[in-house]
Amino acid sequence: MELALGRPNAKTEAPPIKDVSTATFEADVIRLSMEVPIIVDFWAEWCGPCKQLAPALEKAVTAQKGKVRLAKVDIDRNPELAQALRIQSIPTVYAFFQGRPVDAFQGALPESQVKQFVERLVQQAGGAGPGDGIQAVLDQAKEALEAGQVDDAIALYRAILGEEPETPGAFAGLARALLAKGTVEDAESVLKQVPASLGNNAEIVQAKSALDLALQARSAGPIGPLTEAVARNPADHQARYDLAMALYAAGRQQEAIDHLIESVKRDRAWNEEQARKQLVKFFEALGPMDPVTVAGRRRLSSILFS
Repeated sequence: MELALGRPNAKTEAPPIKDVSTATFEADVIRLSMEVPIIVDFWAEWCGPCKQLAPALEKAVTAQKGKVRLAKVDIDRNPELAQALRIQSIPTVYAFFQGRPVDAFQGALPESQVKQFVERLVQQAGGAGPGDGIQAVLDQAKEALEAGQVDDAIALYRAILGEEPETPGAFAGLARALLAKGTVEDAESVLKQVPASLGNNAEIVQAKSALDLALQARSAGPIGPLTEAVARNPADHQARYDLAMALYAAGRQQEAIDHLIESVKRDRAWNEEQARKQLVKFFEALGPMDPVTVAGRRRLSSILFS
């Protein structure tokens, strides 16, 4: 299902809380969100956490006295809509404004956090304009991911792909978020769905490098014994390489790069320049503007061209 965006011709009156279906979603959410922010609660009758969340959502929305509205979507009765917006677990909550998803979360949050979510949306709507769109949501998803709010980032990226299915930044961001969550197979599945026309996009290439490294890191040994092996024999390049992969898998990218650079310094031709090639892949995965990449490339160049 494709959701069309448009601006209503006249102000539409609607109750603050309303059940919405696939047939009415465009009018009750997409079009109406051009005037007032809409929170969409995806739920099901059998879902216990959904029933815990609902009262807090309804209370917070009602307290705003018309500044925000709540649309409730039963996924069992509207499976097409849930599929279109890539809903994979419930409760999932999206916030729409100006025809676009602008915020999201998953799970039954405490009442205080639900209130903050609603209040934040009202504040965003007060300063938002028609120019705000996909890029603003991409920026928000990236901030959520960097802040460790992985589930929120996943929900935002999926919402973007539900609206604009050929957004490379959303594919790449979703894959990175899934990798951060440790669900490597899900990240791999997402990247397999990338249209061929986007295959050479820099963000997609970067995400694929991150996936390749995550798959390689699965076979990395424990850090402790590898560290001891390198200490016993600094010229053991295989042990040093394996240690670098283990460190990368543990999120210690700087240390991983340090070891590979040391390997290149000692013997750049080892195993057909495997250490140098892996450094390049690290840099691709981290991104060209990452400070670790910038410093690492500078160090590597000083060795290769000295």
